[in-house]
Amino acid sequence: MDLILSWFNFLPAEVLTFAVAATPISELRGAIPLALGVFGFSPVKSFVIAWVGNLLPAVFLLWWLGPVSDFLSRHFVLAKKFFDWLFARTRRKFSGRYETLGEVALVIFVAVPFPLTGVWTGAVAAFLFGLPKKRSLGLVGLGAAFAGLIVTALSLGVIEIF
Repeated sequence: MDLILSWFNFLPAEVLTFAVAATPISELRGAIPLALGVFGFSPVKSFVIAWVGNLLPAVFLLWWLGPVSDFLSRHFVLAKKFFDWLFARTRRKFSGRYETLGEVALVIFVAVPFPLTGVWTGAVAAFLFGLPKKRSLGLVGLGAAFAGLIVTALSLGVIEIF
């Protein structure tokens, strides 16, 4: 972590927190502990910056995933293989929950701060299941808010898992 931070030490801590929250692997799970532990932000500041940064990719995914994946799949074999894999994996992971719980499943799926759940996968799932874009963004945003609260509470030691 120190090495990565040294590469980007010219950027303000708020920008780094925002950027970490926007990445597909770390999302809020990485951004909030970084903001609290390394940068010394308040819990509210950490949560808000990370939540907004985490939602930004959802906007692009919900509005552009269809056109971009269609274009790339038509023109590049590797892109077609990647999107076929991604969409099949997301359908497999999410379909049973969606059939049982409906839109609440999307909120829960995004809210649980485990690897490969979160805003990125939730936005892809919403796209694949044909949910309206604005509604999807609201549901994903609500799930991200719950995830942010959970990660903040865990990072502050308010709740403990083990």
